[in-house]
Amino acid sequence: MILTTIAALAVAVQQPEGARQRAVVIMPENARQRQIQEQIGWANAVVSNGIVYVSGVPAYLAPGETDMEAAFAKAFDAIGNTLRRAGVSWDDVVELRTYHTDPNAQIEAFAKVKNRYMKSPPPAWSAIGTSGLLQPGALVEIAVVAHVPKK
Repeated sequence: MILTTIAALAVAVQQPEGARQRAVVIMPENARQRQIQEQIGWANAVVSNGIVYVSGVPAYLAPGETDMEAAFAKAFDAIGNTLRRAGVSWDDVVELRTYHTDPNAQIEAFAKVKNRYMKSPPPAWSAIGTSGLLQPGALVEIAVVAHVPKK
């Protein structure tokens, strides 16, 4: 039942015979974004063996913006949409990985936004500092892992 629901919610990619994985692959709903991701070769998320792996989502300031919390909230909203399409919620997230371009300047605002989406018990969290991210102007990239609840 749960896989049927996930398949109905996802824009899924059929796995070819002999594929290295049997999974539901969740691609963007936006056709242009989907085209870019297919060209480069990544999915918004993959659901396999009861686990949802969500690819990194960048949080960035658009030109003229200065509010880091708003940028982080947009990224968390995008992740929440992917989680929903995969049949899970923020309550099912067990791991959070964040890659920060300036961890010390960002962590307080980031944690404030994270705590609006992720309640107790907290997930495992690795916050990593990096000198740059693929998305121009990105402050942080956020990736999560969630477990599909047993019904």
